[in-house]
Amino acid sequence: MRLNDIDRFIADFIAASPLNRVEQLGGQTIFSRPLVGVASAGDELFERLKAETAVGPQHMSPREWMTAAKAVIVYFLPFTERIRQANRVQGVAAREWLHGRIEGEQFNNKLRDELVQFLVAAGFQAVAPARDGSYKVVNRRSNWSERHAAFIAGLGTFSLSRSLITACGSAGRVGSVITSLPLEATVRLYQEIDQYCSKCGACILRCPPLAITEQGKDNDICAGYLDRVQARFKPYYGCGKCQTGVPCESGIPRS
Repeated sequence: MRLNDIDRFIADFIAASPLNRVEQLGGQTIFSRPLVGVASAGDELFERLKAETAVGPQHMSPREWMTAAKAVIVYFLPFTERIRQANRVQGVAAREWLHGRIEGEQFNNKLRDELVQFLVAAGFQAVAPARDGSYKVVNRRSNWSERHAAFIAGLGTFSLSRSLITACGSAGRVGSVITSLPLEATVRLYQEIDQYCSKCGACILRCPPLAITEQGKDNDICAGYLDRVQARFKPYYGCGKCQTGVPCESGIPRS
């Protein structure tokens, strides 16, 4: 099995699954064709994520999740144009974005599960950390960061808002699966963790609770705002203003 087989499996699932459509929005599609990358399970950057200045000492390496790990498959699911366009208006998150955030993550969970089953059926071990019972988030810090795994897998770098900027932009969701399938790692076309960010400051002006500055994003301010949105629109929550109406919405911005 090669990366092309996995890429085709994910693309076919996105195209065929009814979970990739929101009935309340007239059957609107949530995600377009994904980006897929691979990181070596032994990449030293996974160990560096344990630093306090990175994700933290609670972060588990691929081989701590699965001793036979050879590769980490990471994908980025870009939101469709309609969802992104609706959320460009300033203010609270658009209805389309809220559905994309919630139903979109339900779809993402199903994709994680299906990819694990696909690999296991082919004779390999596989685990999706975000779906595993060992996955934890304590004080808003998790023991597996899919965005950082995406960085290591060559899919993109971070922005001031701490979104992941990919070739398809920053408006989307990330998923990952660790596997014993030996796959060649994707080449990283960058060296710096924020190399694709142009530092234009557009996300600073877009942020409703003013959580973003030239120094980055205050996660506590951002999370507190999301809690207030959830209290208003429960069970829906989200924002995404820093990922829409900005130069990195749908691609890598020019410097």
